[in-house]
Amino acid sequence: MDASRPEPSTQTDVLEPPAPPLVLTPALAADPGTEAEILWRIAREEPELRQWLVINPNADARLLEYVSQAGGPGVRRALNVLFDSLDALESEYG
Repeated sequence: MDASRPEPSTQTDVLEPPAPPLVLTPALAADPGTEAEILWRIAREEPELRQWLVINPNADARLLEYVSQAGGPGVRRALNVLFDSLDALESEYG
């Protein structure tokens, strides 16, 4: 057997199908395991999903500011709920 030619088993790895396209959903937007670049993609491209980013514990201040400025269905309400809950925690634990 020629040593310069790959074994047949390694050739099948190349023929693996690509991963399916990522489906942007409310669950993905709210999932703390979603990578920051995906969260930003949702914020930029999916206005109807922005409200779900607000409840993601990994949404940083920059992302929340962007979402606040960009708006979208339910964003204002989601932010109000977040701020009200933070105010309640602060008054409870001072």
